[in-house]
Amino acid sequence: MKVIAAGFSKTGTKSMFLALSELGYNVYDFHDHFWHHCDQWTKIYSSSTGGTIEDFKEMYESVDAVTDAPPYLFWEEILQAFPDAKLDGHLIWGFYSESENGRFHRNQEPEWFHWSRTPKTNAPITSDRRGRVVPKCVGPKQSHEKKLHLPGILSPTGWKYYKFFRDTMTCLSGLRMRHPFDLMFVKNEMQVRKCFRQHQEYCKQNCPPEKLFVYDVRQGWAPLCEFLGKEIPDKPFPHENVAGNALEKLMAKHPALIRIQREMKVTVALMSFALIFGSYKIYKNGFVELLTNFWSSVQIK
Repeated sequence: MKVIAAGFSKTGTKSMFLALSELGYNVYDFHDHFWHHCDQWTKIYSSSTGGTIEDFKEMYESVDAVTDAPPYLFWEEILQAFPDAKLDGHLIWGFYSESENGRFHRNQEPEWFHWSRTPKTNAPITSDRRGRVVPKCVGPKQSHEKKLHLPGILSPTGWKYYKFFRDTMTCLSGLRMRHPFDLMFVKNEMQVRKCFRQHQEYCKQNCPPEKLFVYDVRQGWAPLCEFLGKEIPDKPFPHENVAGNALEKLMAKHPALIRIQREMKVTVALMSFALIFGSYKIYKNGFVELLTNFWSSVQIK
C-alpha cells in the first residue's frame, strides 16, 4: 500500500482512481472493494471493534492504492497497517471557496450537496409510512439509482451489493436504507454537510503532516506527481463521473456488475418460464378445475 486516497465520496474519487492507475498504481475503487473484499468488510462492519491491522494487511497487501469508501472511513487503521503509505486527502468542489456565511457558490459546491438537496427546500422533514418524523428523501431519483433497485431483488450478487452499500452508508452517516426500493438512503443536506466537514477536518488534524497531501483534482497532474515522485503523463488529467454517469461505464466492464446483470437475466428468464407454464396449465385444465385440484390436495395433507 502506497497511497490512501482519503477523499470523501463524490469528491473526485473516480478521477483519482483513473489518475493513480495512469501513474502505474494497482488501485481499488468502491466496486473493487466489494468484489474482492465484501466478506471482510461485512465482518468489519459487524464487529464492535472494527477492523484490525492484520485484517487490512491481509486485504490490501498486494494493492498499491485505494480510493472511495469504505477505506477512507478507516484510513487511520490502514495507515497503521502500512506505515509507509501516503495519505492523499483530496478536497474538491468548494472546500477552498466556502463563504463566510457557510454557503457555497452553486457551481463550486461539493457534488454531495447537490445530490442531497431537494429542488424546493434544503433540509425538509416529513413522516414515513409509520408516522415517524424523518429527514425527507430529497432530490429526484437519478437514473443510476433506479438501476440499482432491481438488482437488489433479482440477483443474489445484487442483494449482496445492496447490503454492502447499505452498511457502508450506515457507517458513513448513521443513516440506513430500509430496502432496495428506497432511494440510496434517507438524505438530508444538513447531515451530509456535517459528515463531509467532519471527515475533512479530522483527516487534516490527525494525519501526520509529512504524510498528508491536501489536493484538489482541479489542480491537475503537477502537484500530485510531485508529491508521489512520478513523471507527469503526456495526457490530460482525467475527470470522471462529473455528471454522475460513471456507473454506465462500470456496468459494461466491471466483473461485479456484469455478474449482477447476468444473474438478473437468468432470474427474469426463470420467472418468465414459470409465468408462461402456469398460464398454459390454467388454459389447458381450466382455472376452476385447477383450483379444485389444488384445494383437494391441501385438504388431503
